[in-house]
Amino acid sequence: MDYDLKITGGTLVDGTGAPARRADVAVRDGRIVAVGECPGAAARTLDADGAIVTPGFVDIHCHYDGQVSWDETLSPSASHGVTTCVIGNCGVGFAPVHERDRARLIALMEGVEDIPGSALAEGMQWSWESFPEFLDALAAKPRTIDVLAQVPHDALRVFVMGDRAVAHGVATADDIARMRDLVREALLAGAAGFSTGRSDNHVSVTGEATPASESGAAELAGIARAFEGLSHGVLQAVSDFDMPKGPDRFDAEFDVIERMAEGASGHPVSISLMQRDMEPDQWRRILARVEAADARGVPMRVQVAPRAIGVLLGLEATFHPFMGFPSYKAIAHLPLAERVAAMRDPAFKARLLTEQSEKVAGDGSKIPPLADLLLARIEMVALRLFRLGVRPSYEPTVEQSLYAEAQATGRPPLDVVYDALLDHDGHELLYFPLYNYTEFSLDNVRAMLGHPLSLLGLSDGGAHVGTVCDASYATFALMHWARDRADGRIPLEALVKKLAHDTARFIGLRDRGTVAVGQRADLNVIDLANLTLHRPRMTADLPAGGKRLVQDATGYRATLVAGQVIVDHDQMTDARPGALVRMGRAEA
Repeated sequence: MDYDLKITGGTLVDGTGAPARRADVAVRDGRIVAVGECPGAAARTLDADGAIVTPGFVDIHCHYDGQVSWDETLSPSASHGVTTCVIGNCGVGFAPVHERDRARLIALMEGVEDIPGSALAEGMQWSWESFPEFLDALAAKPRTIDVLAQVPHDALRVFVMGDRAVAHGVATADDIARMRDLVREALLAGAAGFSTGRSDNHVSVTGEATPASESGAAELAGIARAFEGLSHGVLQAVSDFDMPKGPDRFDAEFDVIERMAEGASGHPVSISLMQRDMEPDQWRRILARVEAADARGVPMRVQVAPRAIGVLLGLEATFHPFMGFPSYKAIAHLPLAERVAAMRDPAFKARLLTEQSEKVAGDGSKIPPLADLLLARIEMVALRLFRLGVRPSYEPTVEQSLYAEAQATGRPPLDVVYDALLDHDGHELLYFPLYNYTEFSLDNVRAMLGHPLSLLGLSDGGAHVGTVCDASYATFALMHWARDRADGRIPLEALVKKLAHDTARFIGLRDRGTVAVGQRADLNVIDLANLTLHRPRMTADLPAGGKRLVQDATGYRATLVAGQVIVDHDQMTDARPGALVRMGRAEA
């Protein structure tokens, strides 16, 4: 046979931004060997008639740091066209680590990224201490897709500083030198970069500030010097730019991140970009500073989500507006069907709606403070609450809000919210967009995505398992921005370039991200006309019986990693061609 596999009859969207065209694609030994006319015979042929053929998507913002220990499939990302993912974001992760600090890092991950600590404690294998040993552990396990790992600042700081890392301690010159040496060691072993988290919203499950949030400019700039002289490596940061303390703190906080970027000797930094209600134009200030830094030779990029960043509320989710009401608390232990039956009793509903919610967050309850915000301000929150529906809508209008429904029917908002939670036998999810939705529109997201320094990301795959399911970001982007939006659509070719080429090149991967001869055969065959996102569902497939939201898609005829089919007509196969990618090595 001339080829191991050939994809025929499809419309090629090659990841370069070039116009889509009819072309076949041939694969041999995990690489693309022909594009266009591929007259040779193949051991297997995939029919792509009526479908688009794209590069595999590169997700640069995942949190599978724990899940890589027990899950070979890395779902749900692998079900949404992602063939390469990057972990170790936002400063949280599990290496380097002393044995005595494992529980502390689990508490950080549980608090910051809403991953059940019990699942992490049972599922983590802990066969490492140093970051190079962590990479070796990743390399030893087969998986569906490729993984890259960044050094997380929280774990690094705890490893070097111990208790001083989380007690508002200032790193000494020796601490900084030691952290720099460890990052350098990790980079030489193949780490993709270094990440830090500086958001006041990020706390451990016990309510402590994260270690990285205590760091200053000298520390970050000192660590960044680990990149000097290396040909690979990126930096990533998340910050709210001291917004809770007032807009006058913005520039001082941005200066800290810029100092880190300057210390990295030309290695690029990416920061999260979103619109926040408290300061709705802050994202424009961030872009202005990023543009200025980039123009003077300090490469900076922004990571942008393709939709609002929000949470899902429901009787199966981590929280919902009634979890603090005494009547609900009395039935909270029951199976879903029994809770729904009780809540449908008119007498039960009438009694509950006369009650006041009790505080549910804090005091070690592991419930996010957002729950109490919802409970205390339900009238206002209902204006931003929407039924997600069987076919999820992520750009609903204000007229579709539960508050508008209450106004139209003359009912109290809480009454409408109550009934909405019982839809679909209690499986309904209510969508509460927190960021990027100040004007009840994604127009600002469209502007962010169109910026030349933006990267499409922030999927948070593996994180916020009971409240968020944004690992479906690539599927949503294709459906909403390239196909369905009434106006302001993004050309398919530009969108695929952002999903594959741009993210691959940013992280330093040159062997994937486009469909071209010599590139890895990481490919998608997608029935775009019928591509569908289904309502997220709760599944109990985490260790220790932990639950998480998973969102399925239909329309992926095939996804290939290194020439092997890992998804066949929306179903995961047994193929495990994925591997750890060690940056700075030949495969990068």
